[in-house]
Amino acid sequence: MPGENLTRIEAQERASLVRTHSYDVRLDLTTGPETFRSTTTVRFSAKEGASTFIDAITRTVHAVTLNGVELDPSTVSDGVRIQLDGLKDENELTVDADAIYTNTGEGLHRFVDPVDGEVYLYSQFEVPDSRRMFAVFEQPDLKAEFSFTVTAPEHWAVVSNSPTPEPQAAGDGKKVWSFAPTPVISSYITALVAGPYESVHSELTSRDGRTIPLGVYTRKSLAEFLDADYIFDKTREGFAFYEERFDYAYPFEKYDQLFVPEFNAGAMENAGAVTFTETYVFRSKVTDAIKERRVVTILHELAHMWFGDLVTMKWWNDLWLNESFAEYASTLATAEATEWTEAWTTFAAMEKSWAYRQDQLPSTHPIVATINDLEDVQVNFDGITYAKGASVLKQLVAWVGQDDFLAGVAQYFKKHAHSNTELKDLLVELEATSGRDLTGWSEKWLETAGVNTLRPELTVDADGTITSFAVLQSAAADYPTIRPHRLAIGLYNLRDGKLTRDERFELDVDGERTEVADLVGTRRPDLVLINDDDLAYAKIRLDEQSLAVAIEHLSDIESPLARSLVWGAVWDATRDAETSASDYVRLVLGNIASETESTTIRTTLNQLVLAATAYVAPERQKETAQGAADALWELAKGAEAGSDAQFQFVKFFAALASTDEQLSTIAALRDGSVTLDGLTVDTDLSWELLIALVAGGAAGTAEIDAALAADNTANGGQFAAQARASIPTLEGKQAAWDSVFASDALPNTIVRYTGIGFQRAKDKSVLAQFVEPYFAALQDIWTSRTYKIAEYLVEGMYPAPLANEELRDATRAWLDANPEPAALRRMVVENLAGVERALAAQERDAAA
Repeated sequence: MPGENLTRIEAQERASLVRTHSYDVRLDLTTGPETFRSTTTVRFSAKEGASTFIDAITRTVHAVTLNGVELDPSTVSDGVRIQLDGLKDENELTVDADAIYTNTGEGLHRFVDPVDGEVYLYSQFEVPDSRRMFAVFEQPDLKAEFSFTVTAPEHWAVVSNSPTPEPQAAGDGKKVWSFAPTPVISSYITALVAGPYESVHSELTSRDGRTIPLGVYTRKSLAEFLDADYIFDKTREGFAFYEERFDYAYPFEKYDQLFVPEFNAGAMENAGAVTFTETYVFRSKVTDAIKERRVVTILHELAHMWFGDLVTMKWWNDLWLNESFAEYASTLATAEATEWTEAWTTFAAMEKSWAYRQDQLPSTHPIVATINDLEDVQVNFDGITYAKGASVLKQLVAWVGQDDFLAGVAQYFKKHAHSNTELKDLLVELEATSGRDLTGWSEKWLETAGVNTLRPELTVDADGTITSFAVLQSAAADYPTIRPHRLAIGLYNLRDGKLTRDERFELDVDGERTEVADLVGTRRPDLVLINDDDLAYAKIRLDEQSLAVAIEHLSDIESPLARSLVWGAVWDATRDAETSASDYVRLVLGNIASETESTTIRTTLNQLVLAATAYVAPERQKETAQGAADALWELAKGAEAGSDAQFQFVKFFAALASTDEQLSTIAALRDGSVTLDGLTVDTDLSWELLIALVAGGAAGTAEIDAALAADNTANGGQFAAQARASIPTLEGKQAAWDSVFASDALPNTIVRYTGIGFQRAKDKSVLAQFVEPYFAALQDIWTSRTYKIAEYLVEGMYPAPLANEELRDATRAWLDANPEPAALRRMVVENLAGVERALAAQERDAAA
């Protein structure tokens, strides 16, 4: 991996020498299962006599021709870069090479469907992996036109950024697809998806009158589960919303959405050819949270067609702006243009909690991060880049006004179409439309790290009248910036069994203390909620009386968003060891039954599991987890038949089940001898129940093999890997360990699911045997595996469930002994932070 790194300085130097015009990429996908032929002709201008390099990760370079001169591949190529000397004003370079298929989800990924033996390919290039498919100046500011010519089996579908042409016969069961040149785009959003994909097609009319062809693709073995009509409906809603709000017609010729196997991310914004994880093709029942997330993801990638693809960042330090804008815009579009009207509640429950968690890690960084090289970029696909950035944009919108914000964005698109920009280019347009000076806002919000805490301070006289009210702001000692916030304060009162907002005050908060004169002289409400409507990015605390009312009447709060804010505030106090984890467990189990929002339920129950198994004092963890499992089963039995809540209670009951009685219930659910009205134990839920049985020692290899034989699919293989890694014995954990560390043959998804199973341990002490081997393996893993596989191993195989002082001390010792590489250290630092936070929470819980 280190030899494949690219520094920002190298990229700047290369951009000062080179201007790319066009790429003609010819690919032969019929040369065997390990490599494919890749012949690239790139035309570019340069400074006369200059030297530079082009990126090309290859197995073999057959020929390099620069301006008609044959270069010796063994001299100019090292398998990662090709050196180019003596450049002319105008240059033509041809590189003929064998490139390598991957099984890691990076570059050109090759997958064989176990159902029918068919081969499926897809590309994934962000950040630096188009160089795995063709020779390229791999950086976002060297844009060009790209033409792809692809030879593939004649029964395949082949999709790229340009509309798919009619293929020409090439004999021997092959055809050739010759795609027209793309508009000027960056290399990381080019795409190739090829294989016997099934597809459904439709169209829409753009605001400029063009007919835009639409396509939705998936593997043949999943085609029966593809709800293409619904996907088309959400796509049309998104098109209409964005074209109006951005005042700019869709900038490409067609829009394909392709669901591809073994995908690492949720989706990728390839221009006109967006790829999605297959988990969004629902072969079994999923939660409403997942259904809503799919819509947000569809609209997130569509927003990128303008912000990211039409206008692209100059360098990866502005990655946040691409992702934060798409995250903000997609939530806005979901809330205002689709049936998922509570999308901002979902944003508060999931995205903001992710942002707050990331922003309190030792590895936190400013939104505008320092990106020295490609490894820095890879680790910055995080909660700061996505969720904090989007939260800050939401606050900016509240400050400047949504209409002025979107007007500035529209001007930005018009001025910078098909080019590269920096943050200042957007701020100029927003200042022009809003009349606000954003220099100070940018300095405090984008260029400093850390999250502030806001809490109310109020005094009340004997009659219950507020005599003083202020919002207090504090910051962490390591990140002491005090920031301006635009927020609302909600006043809630109990009435007819409901906790209802009677008044709302919106104001600017700045400094360590902001007096709120409007509230003086009013009667104290039952609940004061600062940051009501979730406009600001800040941790919030409730005053003592409001907290007591909120805990007692959480389920009575009418607003789903207000409930989400209260849930978040109490969880944050638990994470900060200000309140006990045992109290949080009781709060969740006492109130979750009446929660209506699927993502709030999902997020809260995940936090319940963490609190019960890692934050509660060690001597009470087993009892607490067992009690929580029993309570969840009772909640499942009492929930509305067929409801999302019922489904989630069963899933989380399975996640915590450990006693003989609980495991017997799981087994009975799975075999049908126990039923719940409205609950169907379909394929995926059956796997989850089996994994619970395996983790509890009530099932083993024979049952896993039988389940896989019945579901010999990609999904089944992933569940089986998780199940095998969940075997609670030392031998089972060792087998899981060896499968991912001793060989690099397993594909990315199997490595990831193995890590999930490995960390599930009925008796946590079995994981203690892996602390020393884990740290001994880190440096070798980093140098020998691709980034994504290394990430899955570093994070997924860390024995985090131990959450004890021994693991903390071993992690600190490794960090002390290994000052480099920075990206690997960051992952380990974040692992350590989780253990340290758990230990602090355990200490607080023990004192309760």
